[in-house]
Amino acid sequence: MLKQRVITALVLIAFLLPALFAPMAWPFAVLSLVLITAAGWEWGRLNGAGLMAVPMGVLLAAACAAALWAGWGDAPPRMAWWLAMGVWVLGGTFALRGGVTGWPRVPVVARCVIGLVLLWTAWLALAAAKTIGVNFILSVFCLVWAADIAAYFGGKAFGKRKLAPGISPGKSWAGVWSGMLGAVALAASWVWLDTAFTMDSASLYTRLYGRFSVIGLVGIVVFLAAMSVVGDLFESLVKRAAGAKDSSRLLPGHGGVLDRVDALLPVFPIAMALITV
Repeated sequence: MLKQRVITALVLIAFLLPALFAPMAWPFAVLSLVLITAAGWEWGRLNGAGLMAVPMGVLLAAACAAALWAGWGDAPPRMAWWLAMGVWVLGGTFALRGGVTGWPRVPVVARCVIGLVLLWTAWLALAAAKTIGVNFILSVFCLVWAADIAAYFGGKAFGKRKLAPGISPGKSWAGVWSGMLGAVALAASWVWLDTAFTMDSASLYTRLYGRFSVIGLVGIVVFLAAMSVVGDLFESLVKRAAGAKDSSRLLPGHGGVLDRVDALLPVFPIAMALITV
């Protein structure tokens, strides 16, 4: 299993890094479009779409391609970010409160539409973040990764009180708080790096600091770290409701695409919304 994970990770990195650091925006947009298309297919499979799962992925790809053709990668409609933020905050709260037994009660069509909207806005946010600059998009990626790593070690050391045992037994409240602290520490470090070195663009944290000062920066970073947990829990809830361990087996040793990007899905559009305030 470990060998599979390492090989798959190396292959993904071999594709991701050239696309991420390419001077043009389209290589990363196309690569992320391929991955989000696979995620759309996985979402359909997990939510009872049956034979319509493949057409769902194709429809999502077409919607992403249409947005790219319309120039929304460079100048996306800001309303898309606020729509995604509203769905994640309100809908995520509703879904998590309903639990594993509540999600299947939502009509299949509604579940599929919700998934397509969330995946489309997440892809659009990824594409738009790349056009801002590598430093910016990396700062958003690293917020989620830092929160996840800090949550793992904090939960392992102090996690006694479980966060949502019916959805994700391994998560604890100590892990959540540790993840938030890790994200805040990263933000502080990155603001310093932006001032100490010449970057191609301002990071998410420098932009938030300039708009909202220190208190606002800390509050928003904590909020984004919390939303990364919501994204993770939401995907776990959907998988448990479907009786699946992984979203698919597309990525040997890692599961599916959704398993790898679940925490990123709410964070990118919400981050894009907040830097437009």
